[in-house]
Amino acid sequence: MHYYKAFGLNIRSEIPLPELITGDANAPVDLHIKVGGITLPTLTKTQIYRRATRASFGQSEDNLYLFWEDIAAFQAKNGNILIVDTFSDDANLLSLFTISEALGFILFQRGLFLLHSSSVMVGDEAWCFMGAPGTGKSTTAAAFIKAGCQLLSDDLTAIKIEENGKVNVIPAYPQLKIWNKTVEGLHYEMADLSPVSEGVNKFAYQPKSAFPDQPVALGKLFFLHKAKNRAATEHLSITELPGELIKHFPLPVELLTGDYLKRHFMQTIVCAKVAETLKKRRPEGFGNLEKWVEERLALSTDEK
Repeated sequence: MHYYKAFGLNIRSEIPLPELITGDANAPVDLHIKVGGITLPTLTKTQIYRRATRASFGQSEDNLYLFWEDIAAFQAKNGNILIVDTFSDDANLLSLFTISEALGFILFQRGLFLLHSSSVMVGDEAWCFMGAPGTGKSTTAAAFIKAGCQLLSDDLTAIKIEENGKVNVIPAYPQLKIWNKTVEGLHYEMADLSPVSEGVNKFAYQPKSAFPDQPVALGKLFFLHKAKNRAATEHLSITELPGELIKHFPLPVELLTGDYLKRHFMQTIVCAKVAETLKKRRPEGFGNLEKWVEERLALSTDEK
């Protein structure tokens, strides 16, 4: 049995998940990850791909299902049990698929607001970076981390809206995946990186010794793009945000119907009230990106 901590949850897992922080075996368990057979309901194809494999999705009563051909099937139950039916002997591959959308199902069932984004801690607040594939979410996060900020999440960001109205990003786990071009362009030390199973040209930065373990107040939402015919920086209005954020929902959009869609909309409005929301053309070239990061950090310090 393995014990981990991720997204504020104490996890008891029957499979190794080396990307996560080692947890306390004596702590109350929030999530139990079990290995077992799964009887799948009717499935529909999603627009989610990982390792060139397309995910299928299904649901029944309080259960959510995710199926990856030749890799694994997952069943999320009540926000506290994740069953894994594995079709692969590759432990690293299984871990990769478990801690992505499958774990996202658990967070969704627990009522968290989810974004397909990378997030960092700037001062005492969280900044989230979203965008279409290739716009540089992880690269932008890597530039902020190189400048001294702390990683909060890579790929999947979980936001908790407290009863007192506070809106916090919940630290995920200490891994940021970056392409070799980013490694070279931002001059990351290879000794601080390790290859990841997603490809020979991708590496993992794992700052386990300095990873936040407490929620961080949501501060800014950046929607990155590369369009040269648009302004370098634009502020979004509160009415624009629901349409933008739904584009960056990290799970099957088929989930967002009925009460779940209403919840997502209301959570979006709450986030819009507390966070600065901006469309940002990502600076072209690593030097310009680092210059912009330096300017943003200086501005953030001046605003305090």
